[in-house]
This record gives sequence, C-alpha cells and structure tokens, in this order.
Amino acid sequence: MPDRCEVLPGDAVVARRGGGLLWVDAPGSPALVSALHACLGVAGPGADRVLAAVGAQVSSLASGGASFALVLTSDAGTGVALWAGKGQPAVDGVPVSGSSVDGGTLASGFSLGQSLYVGPGQSAPGTPPGVSYDLVEGTVPGSGATLHLTGPAPVGAAPTAAAPAQSPFSAGTDAGFGATRGSSSASAARPESGEQTAFWRPDPSDAAPILRFDDGMVVTIDEDLVLGRRPDNHEMVSSGSARAVPIADTQNVLSSAHAALTRSGREVSLVDLGSLNGTHVAGPEATEWTQLEPGVAHPLSDGDRLLLGWTVITFEQPQE
Repeated sequence: MPDRCEVLPGDAVVARRGGGLLWVDAPGSPALVSALHACLGVAGPGADRVLAAVGAQVSSLASGGASFALVLTSDAGTGVALWAGKGQPAVDGVPVSGSSVDGGTLASGFSLGQSLYVGPGQSAPGTPPGVSYDLVEGTVPGSGATLHLTGPAPVGAAPTAAAPAQSPFSAGTDAGFGATRGSSSASAARPESGEQTAFWRPDPSDAAPILRFDDGMVVTIDEDLVLGRRPDNHEMVSSGSARAVPIADTQNVLSSAHAALTRSGREVSLVDLGSLNGTHVAGPEATEWTQLEPGVAHPLSDGDRLLLGWTVITFEQPQE
C-alpha cells in the first residue's frame, strides 16, 4: 500500500513532491512561497543547510506575516524540517523539536514514525466527514496535511517516505482547478503539470451523491454545502445547517460564499448566493453554460457540470 497524504480542507496551501511535504500560509508573499516550493526538490546530505539558508531569507521574502512547516524525508527513515509562525511539524502526534535559526526553527535527523503532520499547531484532527483528499503530488488548498507512512521500515528505523512520483511537478499555477475534464476512471492518467491529487473512489454502498472536482477532490453531498473562497462565515455554515467547502482561488474570481447545494431526499439543487461572477451549469452533452439567477434553486441531474469562477465540478448521482 502506498503512502497516503490526507489534506485537511482550508484556504492555505499544501504541497507534496516526492519525499517533501509543505504547509504554508503566507498571504502577499509569493517569493517566500516559491522558495519553499523549490525546497521540495531538495534531498540527500546537505538538505539541512539548504533549509537554514532559506530560513535566513524569510524576513526579506515575506511581505507580511507568514507561517509554514516544511519537512523533507530520506530513504533512511529520517527527516529534516524548517518551520515558522503558526507552523509545526509533528510525528505520530508529537511536535518535532528543533533549534532556533534565523527565520524559524530547524530540526534534522528525527525519525519519521508512522504519520507525519505539517500545519498550524500540533497534530491535526481527522478529515471532516464527506471529504476525501489524497495528495499524490502537486499543490492544493488545505489547512494542513498528514502523511501516513506505510512503507516497510529499515532495521532499527521508522518507515520511509514514498519514492518520488513518476510524473513531473509544476508549481506556481492553478491549472488543475477548472481544467478541461478528462476521463473519470480511477486509472486515468494524471495531468503533466498543475495541482494534482489521487483519485478517490466512493464506497459503492454509499448512495449519497457526490461532487467531483477536476483536480481530483471528491466531496460527498451528505448534507447541505456552501462552496466558495471563504465559505466558513456564511450564515448557513455558522448556523450549522450546512458544511463549508473552500475552493482554491488565486485569481479572485470566486466570492467568499459563491454557491450552495441543498438536499431534499435524493434531489440536489444548486443555488447561486449572489456571487460576483455568477454560477453556471451545463448538462453532460451541453456545449454552452447557463447562468443561474441568484437565489433560485436549480435541480441537478447526474452528469451536470457546475462552473464556479474557473472551477469545473461534475455532479454525480448514484443509481438507486
């Protein structure tokens, strides 16, 4: 069984490349984010010196408050980490200890254990019900990530991290979000660049409808949902009548609470919440998008496509 990287929903950034895992919340600091992304490709002896050098540049690269946690793993079952602000790596729920360096805290040579967490605070809670997000390689939105290590451990060492994925990694874009829809089968090839996640197949016994994002995320519609850039503060979410589903939006085309999906028995309806750029829908064979009138519920059918900003989502209704 391969290593599994569980991403917690959120609007910060989680990235994975080979044996590197990153969480970063650095609004207004693209140079820092790029530098941390570049570190994901570092491996072997000297990785700690590279991270120390990056740490020394954090203050000049970050234009505002920045938090991050970056871990690089080795085939020997050990890790090197750099973190700052609210960032904190943890192994099997225990925070990693390190030494203060310019720009943060550095640790090297620690055992990886069975699970490796990057994010704010200490060990993260489990993924909320209805969301399955397994990051294989690339960049996705998230409030943190846990890498569950399942590889065999060398004698006297903890399990090793996953080998680098075969397809190349391309950072700095959101090409995976709202890209042209390809095959929906689990064996479909992953994109050559952009944000990528592993395919998740719902339990056949679960009859709940789902939303399938083109970047690989699957969200179960087991209750009402509010989708958008920062949907947590919408009244449907704050009142407990709906669950928030944040969507990455680096181009600011999504509203904070863009659209909602409501359930009535097996019927699911899409409602535009007065979004700035509108909510659109198209049938499986349609060649044009239809913009919804704000506040008016539109019943969905199996195979309908939803367009929120540049994000394309497919609605799937399991057969009874």
